[in-house]
Amino acid sequence: MAANSALGVIGLCFVLPLAWLLLASVDPHAGYQTRWPASPSFANFAAVLTPELLLQPLVNSFLLSAGTAIVNLVAAVMAAYPLSRYRSRFNKPFMYSILIGTSLPVTAIMVPVYGLFVQLQLLDSMPATIFFMATTTLPMAIWMTKNFMDSVPLELEEAAWMDGASGPATLRKIVLPLMRQGLGVVFVFVFIQAWGNFFVPFILLLTTAKQPASVSVFSFFGQHGAIAYGQLAAFSILYSVPVLVLYTVVARGSKFELSPSIAA
Repeated sequence: MAANSALGVIGLCFVLPLAWLLLASVDPHAGYQTRWPASPSFANFAAVLTPELLLQPLVNSFLLSAGTAIVNLVAAVMAAYPLSRYRSRFNKPFMYSILIGTSLPVTAIMVPVYGLFVQLQLLDSMPATIFFMATTTLPMAIWMTKNFMDSVPLELEEAAWMDGASGPATLRKIVLPLMRQGLGVVFVFVFIQAWGNFFVPFILLLTTAKQPASVSVFSFFGQHGAIAYGQLAAFSILYSVPVLVLYTVVARGSKFELSPSIAA
């Protein structure tokens, strides 16, 4: 009974913010309280559906997230292949070093990174920001890619080597096609991490036209504590739609990790 009550309280803590989000998005006079709107309207959605407030920031978010995911995927495959296929006494220490990299908070390195970007004149550069964001998620991408690559039988590559195929050829024509679902999971995981990244683009991208939606959400916070609650809720819902779709893809792609069919 006590456990069920505790779970109910925890569930209520998650439900109430979501209820506020849904109700405030259709309330023209929304506030910080959770209440049923007196006259429901889609005016908040109409107000945020503009190129400046939503469309351009969403495009910027997509470019940053997709670019980060692509860079991560290429680098993770190149790093995971020798770790998965060649045994060395340095493999385990290297993997543990990568694991330590996942626990390093990005806030701890942003001051020297900002100074480096200033010296190299890379501030407000979308490609430079993409490459830096890729480094923050690369450790986990390498771990995930190696786990997926370990499940591809080495015997298939050895048979191709016997037929004269080179290492890069076997990687491109045999290993990658067999682990394409795993690569999709890694891509979507990195994409989602980059999609919600606020701190890095906030520091490195100065022009409003280049900032993603995770940063442009500040436009709904006015001066002296004034907040457009209804528009903020509508913006948050529209901003979350791509992430919800990608989480569905992740849920389907995760079956690959649990299924032993690839190793059979």
